[in-house]
Amino acid sequence: MYTFADLVQIVAELRSDHGCPWDREQTLESMKQYLADEAQEVFDAVDNHDMPNLCEELGDVLLQVVLDSQIASEQGAFTVHDVVDGICRKMIRRHPHVFGDVKVSSPEECLALWNAIKMQEKAEKP
Repeated sequence: MYTFADLVQIVAELRSDHGCPWDREQTLESMKQYLADEAQEVFDAVDNHDMPNLCEELGDVLLQVVLDSQIASEQGAFTVHDVVDGICRKMIRRHPHVFGDVKVSSPEECLALWNAIKMQEKAEKP
């Protein structure tokens, strides 16, 4: 079975000098519509309760994330590892009721806590 690391390597190979001409010419801007299209296909699979198709479409969304991250890495902006690190940090930070000592008793309290933390983070950004 392939791993996330394999996917990252495959995408890097596709973007390499000896890779795929189509993949090499893509930019963050040119990829925007593909991400939107793939997200819509995820929505459709969920609406149709089509789990095999949902699995495939989530893979397509993941490919978009890895490909955009590869393009950003080539530009010196960030890597896919930065993306993973960032979302892990955010999930831990925004779930103090799981990873800390905050107590909540309902999904509504969880959402309110998430939104409060998000607002605080936005206020602290320069």
